Amino acid sequence: MWLLLGILIGVIALGFIWWLRKSNTSLQWYDWVISLTGVAMLLFTIQNYFASIAEGESKAAYMFLLVGGLPAVILLAVTWQLAARRAKKA
Repeated sequence: MWLLLGILIGVIALGFIWWLRKSNTSLQWYDWVISLTGVAMLLFTIQNYFASIAEGESKAAYMFLLVGGLPAVILLAVTWQLAARRAKKA
């Protein structure tokens, strides 16, 4: 599972960088920090979700999706919006 997740993240990162080059958009340093933080939080959430499910703690797993996953998705959406607005401006 982790191999497939790593491949998926690599493909998404490659597509994102390809889109940035195609639209002649550059990201600021804080965009990279926000996006890497979001990806790290998302990976942490996925790992803890599956670990909690494997231990039979479904309520803890779903709460961790809410507590850890929602901020990760928000951070990734903020990065996407910053990049999209910068591309639209250029």
